[in-house]
Amino acid sequence: MKTILLPFFILLFSVSNGQNSMAREWNEMTLTAIRNDVSRPTVHARNLFHTSILMYDAWAIFDEQAETVFLNKTFGGFNCGFNGIAEPVDKTAATEEVMSYAVFRLLKHRFQYSPNASVILGQFQSNFIAMGYDPEFTSIDYSNNSYAALGNYLASEMIAFGLQDGSNEANDYANQYYIPSNPPLILENYYESNPIDPNHWQPLAFDVFIDQGGNEQPMSTPSFVGAEWGQVTPFALEENQLEILNNGFDAYVYNNPGPPPYIQDSDENGIDDPYKWNYMCVASWSRHLDPDNETMIDISPASHGNVDIANFPQTFDEYKSFYNYDNGGDMSTGYTLNPKTGVAYEPQMVKRGDYGRVLAEFWADGPNSETPPGHWYTILNHVSDDPLLEKRIAGEGDIVSDLEWDVKSYLALGGAMHDVAVNIWGIKGYYDSTRPISAIRYMAGKGQSSNASLPSYDPQGIPLVPGFVELIASGDPLSGDNNENVNKIKIMAWMGPDFVEDPTIDHAGVNWIMGTHWWPYQRATFVSPPFAGYLSGHSSFSRAGAEILTRLTGDPFFPGGMGVFDMEANNFLVFEVGPTQNMELQWATYRDASDQASLSRIYGGIHPPIDDIRGRIIGSNIGNSAFDKALTYYQGSLHTITADLALEVSLFPVPFKDQVHIKNVSVTNFDIQITGMDGKVVMKSKTSSSQTLLNLETLTSGVYFMQFTAVNGQDQFVKKVVKY
Repeated sequence: MKTILLPFFILLFSVSNGQNSMAREWNEMTLTAIRNDVSRPTVHARNLFHTSILMYDAWAIFDEQAETVFLNKTFGGFNCGFNGIAEPVDKTAATEEVMSYAVFRLLKHRFQYSPNASVILGQFQSNFIAMGYDPEFTSIDYSNNSYAALGNYLASEMIAFGLQDGSNEANDYANQYYIPSNPPLILENYYESNPIDPNHWQPLAFDVFIDQGGNEQPMSTPSFVGAEWGQVTPFALEENQLEILNNGFDAYVYNNPGPPPYIQDSDENGIDDPYKWNYMCVASWSRHLDPDNETMIDISPASHGNVDIANFPQTFDEYKSFYNYDNGGDMSTGYTLNPKTGVAYEPQMVKRGDYGRVLAEFWADGPNSETPPGHWYTILNHVSDDPLLEKRIAGEGDIVSDLEWDVKSYLALGGAMHDVAVNIWGIKGYYDSTRPISAIRYMAGKGQSSNASLPSYDPQGIPLVPGFVELIASGDPLSGDNNENVNKIKIMAWMGPDFVEDPTIDHAGVNWIMGTHWWPYQRATFVSPPFAGYLSGHSSFSRAGAEILTRLTGDPFFPGGMGVFDMEANNFLVFEVGPTQNMELQWATYRDASDQASLSRIYGGIHPPIDDIRGRIIGSNIGNSAFDKALTYYQGSLHTITADLALEVSLFPVPFKDQVHIKNVSVTNFDIQITGMDGKVVMKSKTSSSQTLLNLETLTSGVYFMQFTAVNGQDQFVKKVVKY
């Protein structure tokens, strides 16, 4: 499911093999562009969402039931007007033409400043030409019923919308008000102390910074990405979920989870400080990243997965029970049988050191990957290609075409990924919490917080744990030539990139290191994402994606009850060699895959548990809300202005032949206006009782829009109807 790392020219999208829908082809092209752009999860969640809207609307405008999201709507306060267009003879061809011109224009705009812009834009153009379209045709005047012009118009409106949606796209999405609380951590200087506020994010300073897309950045200290992203126009997030809080700037925070634990001045009970326990858990799991350790574990669904959201921890004591502090992993129990085959899942025994390393790398969405939102699109596409999948929306009704499946699934997933970015980065910007590399090095530099009678005691120091965190004694290999390190902190952990000379043959291993030298399991040129930790984007994106796939397919299980990703021995890890054996990542359900992505960030040294669970919960809620919202568009049941009024009016039969019955629950008087696909008004009428009969036998067959306006002239809604 994760794209194999290939040379850039091989990764570039090649035009249709005749098996994919046009929507799939444009989605693959978008993912390719993301893989070769600057890695910004917020920005690319938005790109995926906006392209998904364009593809969906290009299809929905010609569908007999579905309703558009953006075209002919006021979306996020932006009105995208539409004067109608002739109903096409070939709906599929018209849909593909509108879609292709719209997405082509938007992608050219969004990726014009990419580090690889010349290659990406050239590939867009060559593929567009190969599809049979003219890149020189730029008119947005569709009054002559040009579907190409309608596509160009739709793109121009989306571009205009994006320039005022709160993202600050015009200034390359830069923060306008956020200022970091701490000075940068200069990674090459292994400080004896890290004089910072340990409750807040610390920028990292590099000689060379290479982002998760593999792009070398011109700055040595990357800025906080998306600190003000909470103000970007969402999809399904509601105003009643929003708080505007001030942390030096107005932070837009949806679904406020409350603060993370802050560091305490411990009274010889450091491990009971929730802050210290959380970051110590990250350091503890780092001990399990040694492929030379022969400990074997079963990583199949027989032993992993199957955690109910009702069992997610809430209190500190529940967190300590949920996560296996000493041995890694969580309280998952696995499954007795594969429900699709009725046969038990076969155990897969691998080295624990391989498993943790592979998780950290696979779910990190590292070099040449598509960021976490894009990763869930690749998973969706993989599932969509599975021959065992029946493409029934929500697992119900008739099997739909590939095109309908793709535009509907992309809209739901795109809305969820975008809302996660808005929600979680709003939280990140407001709480501005630290990352493990800063917290662990800070505590280790302070000393130990377990025993005031021992040397190096400090109430904000790291807790001592025999065999894991200890004081350096005289004669210790880490004591130094002149015992200068005696009574400083040492940690048993992954030794870090300094111990990998050639990543094709070397691995760092696990051993005692200076506490102030602790590293996440990441590349030395990346180390930790350039934004605050709390909450975990991976946990939130992944859980939202899992909920979308569960709702979309109507089944929590992967097709056949098993999702698999294969890895070849010594040919998968990037910054050190591994794994030591051929192995598979396996998941029974989409939620199991999501939970594994969450745990991977603890193994990778990126997030403590507190960042994880609250992110999973918000992601689950967002995924379900986004799918519910998408359903209203699929079903044509979303009303343009007032929600309550549409619930009071029903039309039958739909589709109709000659007459339409209107049942009006509230007996509110409505003016009715019926327009055709070309935007022309074909009939006006009124309702004045609980039952109204409209005689429409003079209308020709086709799609019509019935607009109901209440007597106050303000409350309106629209329903799409079909005459056969």
